[in-house]
Amino acid sequence: MLTLYYKPSCPFCQRVLGEAERLNVKFNLKDISGDSVLTNELLEKGGKQMVPFLVDTERDESMYESNDIIAYLEQHYSSTAEASASSFGGLRIHKGDDTCESCQ
Repeated sequence: MLTLYYKPSCPFCQRVLGEAERLNVKFNLKDISGDSVLTNELLEKGGKQMVPFLVDTERDESMYESNDIIAYLEQHYSSTAEASASSFGGLRIHKGDDTCESCQ
């Protein structure tokens, strides 16, 4: 099971969520915004009050840093991904320097 500790207002979290949507990866989402119980849970699991934080119980892995999380998802979960453009919460996510026509 994949669990992501996040804050909806965090741009790094939004980036991870957008890539997960593109890869068709589902998370158990834990929004730590204003939730002291989840914040304490995050501190116990990762040692820092920083998001995004991914926990993969199937592979016994956990990590911070959006770039590391995205690389991990691509490495371990991209085989089930559909290669389609998508957005999350109205944000368009682009990799590299490519920009779609609607964002120009």
